[in-house]
Amino acid sequence: MGSLVCVGTGLQLAGQISVLSRSYIEHADIVFSLLPDGFSQRWLTKLNPNVINLQQFYAQNGEVKNRRDTYEQMVNAILDAVRAGKKTVCALYGHPGVFACVSHMAISRAKAEGFSAKMEPGISAEACLWADLGIDPGNSGHQSFEASQFMFFNHVPDPTTHLLLWQIAIAGEHTLTQFHTSSDRLQILVEQLNQWYPLEHEVVIYEAANLPIQAPRIERLPLANLPQAHLTPISTLLIPPAKKLEYNYAILAKLGIGPEDLG
Repeated sequence: MGSLVCVGTGLQLAGQISVLSRSYIEHADIVFSLLPDGFSQRWLTKLNPNVINLQQFYAQNGEVKNRRDTYEQMVNAILDAVRAGKKTVCALYGHPGVFACVSHMAISRAKAEGFSAKMEPGISAEACLWADLGIDPGNSGHQSFEASQFMFFNHVPDPTTHLLLWQIAIAGEHTLTQFHTSSDRLQILVEQLNQWYPLEHEVVIYEAANLPIQAPRIERLPLANLPQAHLTPISTLLIPPAKKLEYNYAILAKLGIGPEDLG
């Protein structure tokens, strides 16, 4: 029987992969990869020479292609190997289950067909963000949304917490054929966020480092300047709290606790 394990390689080349995930790669019959650059790809082939790069399924040479079709082709390639009885590994950049629908689709289908399939976690961009910015999200809490989903649906942020908007570089893009947004769309997002955050409120564009010799990108700017910012596919928008936490006096009274007891 074939099997499938989806593993995360972490954000930094070679240094953030778990011992268990590395072992799965080394002992696999075939490894499918979705990694950000040639350095990562070459490192992977040193662990296991039988690697198939799933990047080939993305639109090539100016072709217009819906990403749903791309993901379907990737999943089919992975499942074909599992059905052929191979110990199959899919190695994905960062965490294999965060903004990575291919892994979830492949595991679900493999299980539905009776194959062993599971996921091993990896270090995500969010984990790197908290470390690089020196923020403990437990102090005030945090909310996290994909940027376009935040725009399309009635999400209501809590301005007393940290707000993360992922894939900000394609905010407002709904066709699944483009990999960039526009300043007009970002201006609409700014106007939306202005319901809860002042235009002068400082936000952060964050990009985790891919290589040990790189530094993370931490660019601070007023919310109003977001439409003119340089964004890349790995840009994340962090919006720090704009208000202080407010006491829930009704619950504190029921618990017999006073605000002074909370330090």
